[in-house]
Amino acid sequence: MLTVSHVTKNYGKNLACNDVSFHIDRGSITVLLGPNGAGKSTLLKSITGFLRYRGEVLVNGIPNKTVDAKRIMGYIPEIPSLYPNLTVAEHMEFIARAYKLTDYKDFATELLDRFELSDKKKKFGDELSKGMQQKLNLCLGLLPRPQLLLMDEPMIGLDPHAIKELKKMIEEMRTRGRTVLVSTHMIDSIDMLWDRTLIMQGGQLAANVTRGELEQNGQHLEELFFAITESAPAAVPPIDME
Repeated sequence: MLTVSHVTKNYGKNLACNDVSFHIDRGSITVLLGPNGAGKSTLLKSITGFLRYRGEVLVNGIPNKTVDAKRIMGYIPEIPSLYPNLTVAEHMEFIARAYKLTDYKDFATELLDRFELSDKKKKFGDELSKGMQQKLNLCLGLLPRPQLLLMDEPMIGLDPHAIKELKKMIEEMRTRGRTVLVSTHMIDSIDMLWDRTLIMQGGQLAANVTRGELEQNGQHLEELFFAITESAPAAVPPIDME
């Protein structure tokens, strides 16, 4: 579903992503882990086509910057970017029109209900609390029902109910054959959800393992994460159990 080949991104002299390559299967949940500054957000923005980079990204075999790829791809950024002069309901309608959705109103209502925003439909974007802005951010990303959904630190700022609903939504997406890539540094928040984990350190992909491979080797995700991120960079060779 998603193939990333030799993606490299510089910010001036700073090498944010260094020759990153991996493949994610359709209908799976992949968690992208790494400490702050590891290159996770840069990688996600490169996959979405927001940044210029060297390398290749294919979404369902289609180059990621094409219109056809963007139609089947969704992105939920870490920091919500809302329009201050649009209400919650108008934000949902805006996304529906942008994706040319026709039969969306029932699902829009369901999303607002599940994330407890139904009574905030007439509130403007800048009238919402940070937590509510993040919940609306999630609703906007989920509304088009993308075949591939990228999420950057989606659980930061959410209340327990919203976290529970988001986890349910992720599991439902997997059941329906959708593909999810979640970037986070909150290991405990996604520990039971993932099928594959990618761990970044210093702009490089330091590990690419499935849950089954990790369990077969008698390891826990947290142990692998700290073994990589708390070691000297030169002492951590890339780990790929495929």
